[in-house]
Amino acid sequence: MPRKTDARARAIATAERLFRIQGYTATGLTQILDESGAPKGSFYFHFPRGKAQLAEEAIDNYIAQRIAVLRTISSSTTGDALKFVHQIFKSFAAEMVASDFQYGCLMQNLANELPALDAELTQRVARGFADSTQVIAEHFRGCGFAAARASSSAAALVAALEGARTIARLERTPAVFEALADVTVQRWTAPDCAE
Repeated sequence: MPRKTDARARAIATAERLFRIQGYTATGLTQILDESGAPKGSFYFHFPRGKAQLAEEAIDNYIAQRIAVLRTISSSTTGDALKFVHQIFKSFAAEMVASDFQYGCLMQNLANELPALDAELTQRVARGFADSTQVIAEHFRGCGFAAARASSSAAALVAALEGARTIARLERTPAVFEALADVTVQRWTAPDCAE
């Protein structure tokens, strides 16, 4: 039996998982409460503004985890842009396989739904993408990329990762991540890519 004091954390983790699998609109509070085991009274104690506040917490938690993964990969590939990119693709592919291709990106799922529903949550998601892109750009600058190239390469990588995750979910294979890694090698080792 879970401790009563972890009801908040369980609700956040359950919301994050469900938002990644089925999106924001399709995820109801009843399902979150049922699957998390959090009592309804406890839920409203921790999240007095209801589902929107829970979504804020889930977004923040997801972004923090994503940034931590990117920083860990960055620190293990210092000065090596290609190895960094390959490790990111490998990490995202492994997560897709581990979830049996059920998990999408929480930010991508919510970005597709929220602009018409909640401006604050939309801004939170946008900041998450911006923060992720910034971490990647920092790594590229550390590899000797000029600032403009680091920023554009980071933005392109984030976009490619989000598209790859969608395709991997549909095709139920991580092959698209391998294809992106191959294209990156071909593009970045071409003579016109030298600084």
